[in-house]
Amino acid sequence: MWFGAIRCLRRPRPGALGGRAAILRAAIILASFTSIMARADTDRCGTIAGGDSKPILLAGLDHSQDDAPRYAIAMHGEPALAQNYTHFPYADPGAPKGGRLNVGLLGTFDSLNPFNIKSGSAAQGLDANVFQTLMARSIDEPFTLYGLIAQSIETNEARSYAVFRLDPRARFSDGTPITSADVAFTFNLLKEKGRPQQRAAYTLVKRVTVPDAETIRFDFPGVDDRELPLILALMPVLSRRATDVANFDEASFAIPVGSGPYRIAAVDPGERLVLRRNPAYWAKDLPSQRGFFNFDEIDIDYYRDANSLFEAFRAGLVDFRVETDPLRWTTSYHFPALREHRAVCESLPVGGPKGMDGFVFNLRRGLFDDVRVREALGMMFDFEWVNANLFASQYTRTKSFFDNSEFASTGRPAGAAERALLAPFSGAVRDDIMEGRWRPPKSDATGHDRVWPKRALDLLAAAGCQLVDGRLRKDGKPFDFEIMVEDRGQERLALNYAHSLARIGVEARVRLVDEVQYQRRRQNFYFDMMLGSWAASASPGSEQRTRWGSAAADEPDSYNLAGVKSPAVDAMIEAVLAAKSHEDFVTAVRALDRVLLSGFYIVPLFHSREQWIAASTALQRPAQLPSYGSPTIDATLDAWWRKP
Repeated sequence: MWFGAIRCLRRPRPGALGGRAAILRAAIILASFTSIMARADTDRCGTIAGGDSKPILLAGLDHSQDDAPRYAIAMHGEPALAQNYTHFPYADPGAPKGGRLNVGLLGTFDSLNPFNIKSGSAAQGLDANVFQTLMARSIDEPFTLYGLIAQSIETNEARSYAVFRLDPRARFSDGTPITSADVAFTFNLLKEKGRPQQRAAYTLVKRVTVPDAETIRFDFPGVDDRELPLILALMPVLSRRATDVANFDEASFAIPVGSGPYRIAAVDPGERLVLRRNPAYWAKDLPSQRGFFNFDEIDIDYYRDANSLFEAFRAGLVDFRVETDPLRWTTSYHFPALREHRAVCESLPVGGPKGMDGFVFNLRRGLFDDVRVREALGMMFDFEWVNANLFASQYTRTKSFFDNSEFASTGRPAGAAERALLAPFSGAVRDDIMEGRWRPPKSDATGHDRVWPKRALDLLAAAGCQLVDGRLRKDGKPFDFEIMVEDRGQERLALNYAHSLARIGVEARVRLVDEVQYQRRRQNFYFDMMLGSWAASASPGSEQRTRWGSAAADEPDSYNLAGVKSPAVDAMIEAVLAAKSHEDFVTAVRALDRVLLSGFYIVPLFHSREQWIAASTALQRPAQLPSYGSPTIDATLDAWWRKP
């Protein structure tokens, strides 16, 4: 599911690396607007060309082939909640409102605009709080959306179009109504100036029709992407009156007008953001919003150093933290606030697939062209030693891009349907991976294992590399490269990996860069190797195009960090998106997993089955946790509240 990839507009960091927690919050960003901006600046109805720019006549909607309006839509099957549902299961509709939440985050920010590349590192906490989407996702289901700005959605069996009926009560934070003209404006603006991965997804839309102020229709015949109506439903809606189109693709600290429950009350660039609940929030009584957004104020402070952030929590300056350092979790949570019951620690289960964190090879660098080279270098990551000595044995080695789920191929031989799907791509999947026998290398945990270095050197020799006077050479040149990292936790892990690589004559230099430089280099693929994180959705979908699709390999700021260009990968992604039944869907995702594992694009790292949190006892959460994703949802703790 594309939603799962984009929830956080900042790059997710591997949780084990001591960086900020991977915060996933839906921020679906779409298409552009140029010549018709002036027309869209009125409330009158009309039609707007989408991907094909053909002239469209003014017309109403033809309902003869439309399905009935639905209050919700699921990727597969039916929504779990009936139309008369009163709230999401993991929210408490009786939660008291009031008080302030103090949140600490690691890093900085240089913009309040999260919707494009050039805006830099946007402040966290804007999505869902300030900007909201057409429909709201329940994270108690794999991928189901319920009414929000759009109170209903219509589509057909082929899902070749989507019609949204807006809630006539919907308002922006300045009190102006949200109309279909605003939706069309947002679609077109973000198609031109939004992030590349979203722009690519929304070029699939062939036509946008705006018959009245509360209705908008998107047509995409022949696309064969059953997820696209849901992707459109997760589009944020921007005010056409309050958005600075000319400077939209630039960093800005201008206070935005959103439609969410909070407005920005104060901002200290790079250091602090204060959100204040809007007492006139129009959707506070909608079932999809009931029980959420309970704090009157959310004070988000940024810290440059992980230790400073931890000390701030110890001192009571921060109400809540997600711990990402297992060593700190096992050794440092014994301070007075915990003993005196002013704070509490919990290990909460994290539902759904575990995703992939790892060292990613940049295939745009010729050094990593050969899959045998990539596999050999991957053999040198000594997880067993690292886990025992750096992470108090708190982690499990990741062995699939969808680990701990029905989508994982590891440990499962491919069935007939998978083999038929992969048949046109001979050699795309290795035999041991096809049979489910492959596992990541397992060392003896001494730090001096001899088996895997020998196997790695044999593979490198087969790929044309030679060990000369203790240095590995390829094409007569020393085999060396740089590992880019952005914080001390990543640096520590990378230095350990570099030490292991030195055992086979490879010189890996670890370079720590600041956040701004890190983001710029990542966006332009100016690195040899870096640490990447690809959170797995409970319903994998269009985000796979931006992570592994050939079209995304050369798009700046895409999640295809490795630069994968594989016809087999592209075909498996299309099969995932076209799957109509759950069985076909699982088959296609497993086949994609096998192709990605066979490419050895990533040196897999590890994951935790739990999320470690610490919170002030003044906070309280619902008893029921969501079935998928992080139990705390994000740093704003949507469903939590402060005790009266």
